[in-house]
Amino acid sequence: MTDGPGSPAIDSSASHSARVWNYLLGGKDHYAVDREDGDMILRMFPDIARIARQQRGFLVRAVRYLTAEAGVRQFLDIGTGLPTADNTHQVAQRVAPDSRIVYVDNDPLVLVHARVLLTSTPEGRTDYIEADVRDTDTILAAARNTLDFDRPVALMMLGILGQLRDEENPGAVAARLLDALPSGSYLAVSDGTDTSEALVRAIEVYNANSASSYHLRTPEAIARFFDGLELVEPGVVTTSRWRPDVADVESGPRAVASFCGVGRKP
Repeated sequence: MTDGPGSPAIDSSASHSARVWNYLLGGKDHYAVDREDGDMILRMFPDIARIARQQRGFLVRAVRYLTAEAGVRQFLDIGTGLPTADNTHQVAQRVAPDSRIVYVDNDPLVLVHARVLLTSTPEGRTDYIEADVRDTDTILAAARNTLDFDRPVALMMLGILGQLRDEENPGAVAARLLDALPSGSYLAVSDGTDTSEALVRAIEVYNANSASSYHLRTPEAIARFFDGLELVEPGVVTTSRWRPDVADVESGPRAVASFCGVGRKP
């Protein structure tokens, strides 16, 4: 994989969370250093690949609910990650072709792929913002070029709040973004939890060896991200059990060390 003319500089000597996650999802957009970190986590906690798939499944189910049942037509997806199958715009525009989606990430490799893969239906629109989740003013200003902040917006923050340390106050970051959105908007969150000792140990080793870091939280801490919002049933639950598909219900979805929820802004 090489950088084309005008492409942003990509550091292939240090792993990046988006590329490691892509590897765990079975994607192709990663480097040797990302595979090394991914394999290290898999050795210590083989269930991490299941969590990755379950979080992708939650994205699909949440976007499907937001478009088909809640009537949302605008999405602000922060911490996009590398494009795979069933990205937010693909799921939303299958249900509502006029949906508008803005993606946000700060990995140069994601930017390269976003230019090529994040397309749209003729009726809708997609856009990409290169920004850090902490830079909420930049994100909101740029998102207004595509989204109408007088109409409800679904704020998607899947796997991104866990990349912020407690001292960076991830809840306040999410609140600043949500405060700019009108009544009837939604927040969707999914992140890893400290409910597995094996995962806690694996993430400790990952953080000690990676340029990026991830911070597991309790299910109760994830639930606090929804303070002041109206939780959509079934509330904040293990990711595999949020409105599972019929086939998953019949097989009895097993709990994973990842919790999620969707909340509506009154």
